[in-house]
Formats: sequence, structure tokens, C-alpha cells
Amino acid sequence: MTDDRLQSPAAARNRDPILTVLRESLPESARVLELASGSGEHALHCAAAMPGWHWQPSDTDPRALASIAAWRRAAGTPNLGAPIAFDVTAEWPGAEVDAIVAINLVHISPWSVSEALMAHAGKRLVPGGVLYLYGPYRRAGQHTAPSNAAFDADLKARDARWGVRDLEAVVATAEAHGLRLVRIVEMPANNLSVVLRREH
Repeated sequence: MTDDRLQSPAAARNRDPILTVLRESLPESARVLELASGSGEHALHCAAAMPGWHWQPSDTDPRALASIAAWRRAAGTPNLGAPIAFDVTAEWPGAEVDAIVAINLVHISPWSVSEALMAHAGKRLVPGGVLYLYGPYRRAGQHTAPSNAAFDADLKARDARWGVRDLEAVVATAEAHGLRLVRIVEMPANNLSVVLRREH
């Protein structure tokens, strides 16, 4: 492509399985805030498939924001919002939302980002609202596949604050902020969909 649109092979592989879990977890009409939207391909795919979802993409990377905007312009999907520059650990924009989506964020960020995510989700989700997480996790202190162990080592070599998280620690942090684990779904390439819900 000659414009700003980025393409992710991983997004092309996992967007349909992710959409399936989201369809099963969210109502047909929902306000969705996506964190770390990356190329914007997930945002476009989900918004195009579900016209009742108002999908708000965000990222901190100017290149990602340009890509999201370019995909949005090219597709003209009316329920896909213009991307916003947004740091999870900073002040959160806007009002309450029905869902927060974070695909490949928890492991490619410092643990403080996950802590901030859970704290804000506990306040910004409507009662019954959904926090959806996608990515690799350790379970019972162990990697679920050799490829995840190698990926974890690569992440930590790139930034010592990154890494594949223990699912139990993520869930415990969420529960401390009023979020309840409702579902774990096995996904392609040894990833998990983790669906949490704000209780009240």
C-alpha cells in the first residue's frame, strides 16, 4: 500500500475468532472503547460486521493512529470513530462505555498498564459491561506452549517490563476492581480470549 494503512498478518488470522467471541459477549448495540488498536484492522473488521457497535479506536503510536485513520477513510464505516491518542495510564476520555477491548496489550506493556486498565475499567464500564482481553497467558505459573515461552523471552529482551502475564494475577487484579471473570476461550496460536464483566 502507498498510503498510511498498515497490515498485520496476525490480525488477518485472528480477527474472525475474536469477532466471534465478542459477538457472543456483547449486545448488538454497544459503545466500545478499543485500547492499543494498532493497525486498526480489528476496529474496522468489528465495526463493519456489527453496525450497532460504535467502535472507538485508540493508540499512543502516531504511526498506528495514522493507519487507523487511513483504514477508516478508505472504508467509510460510519460507526467507526476517528482514532484518539490515548495512554491507558493517563486520564481516560469520555463517558461510560459498554465494552473495553484490549488485543495484545497486556503482555506488550509494563504491568502498571494492566493495573491502570483494571482500575479504570472498574469505573468506566457500565454495570454489566465487558472487558475483553486477547493474548498469550501463563496458567498455573507455566507457559501453555513452547512458542509462548520463546515469545516471552523475546518480549523481555526488547523491554524488561514486558512479558507474558500469569492469568491468575490478571484476574485477581481485575477482581479487586469489581470485575468478574466470566469466560476463557482457547484461541489460535496458543492465545486466550479472557472475558470479564463489571458486576455493579
